[in-house]
Amino acid sequence: MLNLDFGVVLHGQYLSWLINGALTTISLFAAAWIAAFVLAIMLVALRALELRPLEFIIAAYVNYHRNVPGLVQIFVWYFGVPELLPSSITGFINDHNGEFIFALIALSLNSAAYMSEDLRSGLRSVAATQMEAARALGLSYAQSMRDVLLPQAIRISVPPLINQSLSLFKSTSLAMAIGVAEMTYASRQIENETYRTFETFALASAFYLLMSWGIMALGAYYNGRHLQVKGR
Repeated sequence: MLNLDFGVVLHGQYLSWLINGALTTISLFAAAWIAAFVLAIMLVALRALELRPLEFIIAAYVNYHRNVPGLVQIFVWYFGVPELLPSSITGFINDHNGEFIFALIALSLNSAAYMSEDLRSGLRSVAATQMEAARALGLSYAQSMRDVLLPQAIRISVPPLINQSLSLFKSTSLAMAIGVAEMTYASRQIENETYRTFETFALASAFYLLMSWGIMALGAYYNGRHLQVKGR
């Protein structure tokens, strides 16, 4: 008969590990999401210039990050890239939580590739005449994209961006492979010491589930507000 005892896991240092793991996961997700979203907007704006060499480079970037497993990308950054950097830079990164930094870079670049495609689809849904109208009003290309086209593309792209946000949040668990002490890493560490497998991973599952619901709720709230404003 299964003898459950969550008190063993939710006690002392194990509780601290869970809390710190949760905070690390949230921090990694938030930082990666912001970096990915900013980079995705830049990629979309540059790709809209329709310059062949630039389009080729961005398309190659997107194809790499969408077709190579995320774990491999994290390994490339953690194990491969430091070998190409000067030892002074590598030493500085390693002295400042290098595992977190490299995981953040890999997750941000990966998610930006997906987000850029979502935003690009949204941008295609905006009438091309709006760019012409904005330029006719005296706005520069950058101003037209920033103030007219991209805000509309972002609103159109909210549903797929929410899905990508969920995917990014779940992908933070991959960072455990290089020693980032996020929730999955902490859960594995607790399970190794307590042998309370069900209790430990039940709590981890509850955390991921609640956070995922929170992300979906924020997306639904944003969509609801947008529809209310649009309906007025």
